[in-house]
Amino acid sequence: LIKTLTNTNIISQNSKNVHRWVAPTLKELRKRREKMGPEPLHKRSNFIDWNYNAEMFAFGKRLNEEFDRKLLEQAFTHRSFIQQEEQKQKELGIEQPTTGLSDNEKLIELGEQLVNTYVEAFLLASFPKIPNKFIKEIRNSLTSTSALAHISSNLGTKDIILSSDFPVEELTLANTLKAIIGALMESSGEEKTYNFTRDFICTQLNQKDVNTFYEIENPFETLREYCADMKLKEPEPRLLGDAGRNTIFATYNVGIYCDKKLIGEGFGENIDIAIETASRDALARLFGTEVHMKPLNFKQSLADILSSVQRTKRKTDKL
Repeated sequence: LIKTLTNTNIISQNSKNVHRWVAPTLKELRKRREKMGPEPLHKRSNFIDWNYNAEMFAFGKRLNEEFDRKLLEQAFTHRSFIQQEEQKQKELGIEQPTTGLSDNEKLIELGEQLVNTYVEAFLLASFPKIPNKFIKEIRNSLTSTSALAHISSNLGTKDIILSSDFPVEELTLANTLKAIIGALMESSGEEKTYNFTRDFICTQLNQKDVNTFYEIENPFETLREYCADMKLKEPEPRLLGDAGRNTIFATYNVGIYCDKKLIGEGFGENIDIAIETASRDALARLFGTEVHMKPLNFKQSLADILSSVQRTKRKTDKL
């Protein structure tokens, strides 16, 4: 009881030290801050504790990759930044401005070629039954500007990029990642570059439905073409059952048969939708991309991928 009274006395004494003007002042400051809007973003390099050399060293170690220091710095230097610095020197009266920096244009081109090649090779080895046109759609989705920019940002490139645009645009982030891959190729060779591409780009497919990465406009027609190319018999849709016919809750169950075997099944509110759903299910089974498909192997080496692609006969090139 004495301890409780003592604590209460301390709290009451401390509360007397808060003046009446504190709460109204804080409210007014908050109103003014909200009226002024959010605080503008500042470059990380503007802070006093910024150390560019330390950031570059930490970036390479964070990725556990061995980069040539000059190439890594070049990968982060965009042409727009060099032009901006040269313009500043001209404004100061320097007739022939020099920065001593090299832009990353060539590294971006090299990185883009490597990314497209390695990602497509991984897809060909992982999905040997998918037609090439759909393989390219999956590759384009994995290597899109938004996808690469997301990866680049999460790798911590945003604060190290030397570019005139701020905040850094998606295209700049994506190009920086390509330049980093190009620099890694020049520094460590093909195997390291492939492993980097596989681990950071191809793994976007992990626990994802592959069928959502490409669009099939006419599923049944695509199924017919695929069966013809694979020398299978003509697919035939059959009505397996229906419920609630002539009501707003009508449901139709359609199966796709090929050589008297059920290769796909689907439901729909009318016959056409049911055929489309069944055709998509049949294509997924033929492509080997069902929901319960075997998990992808993200430990395959470059040699494994290349040998797998060479062994696989692409019978769906016509699609």
